[in-house]
Parts: sequence; structure tokens; C-alpha cells
Amino acid sequence: MADQIAASPSVAEDDQDKPTTRARNADRHVGARIRERRLMLGLSQQQLATMIGVTYQQAHKYERGMNRISAGRLFEIGIVLGVPVAWFFEGLEQDGQAQPLGQRQRMCLELARNFVLIDNEKHQEALSQMARALAAQSQSRTLD
Repeated sequence: MADQIAASPSVAEDDQDKPTTRARNADRHVGARIRERRLMLGLSQQQLATMIGVTYQQAHKYERGMNRISAGRLFEIGIVLGVPVAWFFEGLEQDGQAQPLGQRQRMCLELARNFVLIDNEKHQEALSQMARALAAQSQSRTLD
């Protein structure tokens, strides 16, 4: 009996292979992607909740991965946030672990979040033009 216990994998190793652990990791990943997209669009959790017909608390639990999201609800969230359902699963590995965000992805998310907070359309347009000009300058350098 002692040999069987010693030969069995550790609880931590065994836990990673359990379908329920992978599912929980996937739920957290999808929730994080919902939060990421909501912030990109400059929406509050309350606004998202109203748009998808749930309470603020439910939207919060979705984003934390505490409550599972049905396929129909995820489809609705995708429509409201303007992304296909597959977008919520991007970056999710087979074992249910999420790939960490890179520095560039973090900067893009922060830029999008701050851009939607600018209430002056002329300032938004100026920032957009500046980004286009900098991108064009970078591209012309790489072509040389």
C-alpha cells in the first residue's frame, strides 16, 4: 500500500491534468478576455451587465472566472463587445493555462483604454494621426 502511495504522482501534478482544473483555468481566461475587451471599449462592468441582461454581480463573476458562461451568453457577449466567440479563447493553451501578456500587448491595451477616455474628438483624431505618421515613418525605415 505504501508503495502505491509513493509511486502515485503528487497532488499538484495530478491537479493540472484534471478536466475540472483545466475548465476553471479556461473560465478565468475567458473572463480576463471579457474584461480586457470591455476596458478597450471604455465600458464599465455595470454598462456591460446592462447590455447583456445580467446583474453587475454576475458580470463581475464572469470576469473573475467564478461563474461559467453558457455558449449562448458568450455568443451574446461577443456580439455586444464586437468580437467573435473564438476571440475569447485566443492565447489559451491545451492545458487550460493562459499565455502571459507581453509588454507590447499591455501597452496596446493601455493605449486603447486611455484613448476611449479622451472626451475631445479633436484630441482623439490628433492622436490617431500621430500614430499613423509614426507607423508610416517606421515602415519607410524598414523598407530602406
